[in-house]
Amino acid sequence: MHVPEVEWWDSLIMAEDFKVTKLIEHPEQQAPNGEAPAPEAIGLYLTKKERKKMRRLNRKEVQKEEQEKIRLGLLPAPEPKVKLANMMRVLDSAAVADPTKVEKHVREQMAKRQRKHEQDNLSRKLTDEQKREKKIKKLQEDTSISVRIAIYRIRSLKDAKKKFKIEMNSKQLYMTGATVLNRDCSMVVVEGGPKSQRKFKRLMMNRINWKEDTLEYDDGNFCELVWEGESAEASFGPMIFKLCATDALAREFFRDHKCEHYWDLAHSKATITNAD
Repeated sequence: MHVPEVEWWDSLIMAEDFKVTKLIEHPEQQAPNGEAPAPEAIGLYLTKKERKKMRRLNRKEVQKEEQEKIRLGLLPAPEPKVKLANMMRVLDSAAVADPTKVEKHVREQMAKRQRKHEQDNLSRKLTDEQKREKKIKKLQEDTSISVRIAIYRIRSLKDAKKKFKIEMNSKQLYMTGATVLNRDCSMVVVEGGPKSQRKFKRLMMNRINWKEDTLEYDDGNFCELVWEGESAEASFGPMIFKLCATDALAREFFRDHKCEHYWDLAHSKATITNAD
């Protein structure tokens, strides 16, 4: 029986002059674009009583290890912890023979322990730079996967104090966005993480008293949340204020940032409200 050099099912590959070797290439596994990673396991939260018990057990383990080292001669035996309350019982005959000298020695020991305690606290104390970094880390949120967006419509935004609050809070919460000042439809767009959005929403809907602006409108000013959602990436940088005299200029501003639908949404709602 004749055995062909190439089987018929391989002839198509060989005919196209592909290089076939005994090596197998395994392509690198990559996650699809825009897909969030698998959620991490939620940490176990202990009650106050359980945390106290864990600290007690940990201290007990450390003390047990130190006692074992002292027993083996690896560590020197510590001095007895003498206080004024127990000096007669701990030092016994020495305290009876010369109580003044013993009391002086006890006070020196107490001062030495106090100094050590304060030095340990100082060594653990964070510097101003470390405190700042800790605060920034607490406020900054990861927005590499998705960004939370909120759009607020304000009847009038002429009050400089309110504009200052919007700017400073967005800066302190490390949020991005834009505030558009328009005669018929002023709006604020903010981008950030879920925690910063919750805090900013509390500022806009509760902390700022919009109704106190009664100079322009008899029934007072107002602020409403038009839309909340998510996007793959942010459209703006740090909070900016843009004065747009006409609707066309406002829409053009948002079109330059590829999000003109934000304006369309807020403006259509303003039109419906004014018609009502």
